[in-house]
Amino acid sequence: MRAAQIVRCGTPPVAADLPEPEPSPTSVLVEVLAAPITPLDLLCASGTSYFGVPPTPYVPGVQGVGRYDGRTVWFPTSAGMAPGDGSMAQRVAVLASDLVELPSGADPVGVAAAGLSAVAAYAALTWTGALTAGERVVVLGAGVVGQAAIQLARSAGAELVVAAARSAAAQRRAEAAGADVVVPLDSDDVDELARRFAAACPDGADLVLDGLFGAPAAAALRALRPGGRLVNLGSSAGETAPFDSATLRSRSLRVLGYTNNALTPADRAAAVRTIAEAIDGGRLVVAREVVPLEEVTAAWERQAAGAAEGRIVLTP
Repeated sequence: MRAAQIVRCGTPPVAADLPEPEPSPTSVLVEVLAAPITPLDLLCASGTSYFGVPPTPYVPGVQGVGRYDGRTVWFPTSAGMAPGDGSMAQRVAVLASDLVELPSGADPVGVAAAGLSAVAAYAALTWTGALTAGERVVVLGAGVVGQAAIQLARSAGAELVVAAARSAAAQRRAEAAGADVVVPLDSDDVDELARRFAAACPDGADLVLDGLFGAPAAAALRALRPGGRLVNLGSSAGETAPFDSATLRSRSLRVLGYTNNALTPADRAAAVRTIAEAIDGGRLVVAREVVPLEEVTAAWERQAAGAAEGRIVLTP
């Protein structure tokens, strides 16, 4: 069987011939159709994640889409977080209880590219952020989470969707996703960024979906209306953010945290199906590249360097 293999932490995987996986009494063998290279894969394989240094060699891939018993299924794995192999292979053993059956005709690559990132956007917007139709939304970041959040907010009936992104490429992705206004984040000056948000959303926002934290989050917080909410689910712009007490208290703002790790298996499955249905219905599209599994080394390096056109999805 062909698979990607991390031989040593801190180095990209290589394509290799490996033995066929053997299912346990609680797992089944899934034929992999699509496996994304996600930020969590990169973090775990670096050996610097909060899960610790994974034992090597191992097959990376924390999620994927495959075929089991004639059905198309989405599945998670614990590769890089616990001993065991992941989705970047022709076949993988997966806990039967973790399989999520997808709608008939679901696009394996589209679902794999969106995956848990889109699940986070959906759950943070709806379950944690309590988005309702007619509200105004600010989305910080235009990775897969941000692209999905823009489109899902629009589908949920948001009156205005403002996006903010750092690079020119990310700003283009935000525009392509359907943001009404895109705010450039080419400064760390909170006052300057706050002025840009005020101009983009002059009547104020009800909800900020924040995948960046740092200065962008502090500035976007100032754009919230009284009673507004900021939901944080990432910190790629900074581990701390310079909020001031007066801003929080004067408008009774709420700052909330979100993580997919808090989802129950049933909630995760429901969210995955919602995402798959949105993709199937043309309401959700995220930028992606499709690359053969044999080219995993170069693909991994491009994804890690931010040089890809979107989420890279490997196909065996």
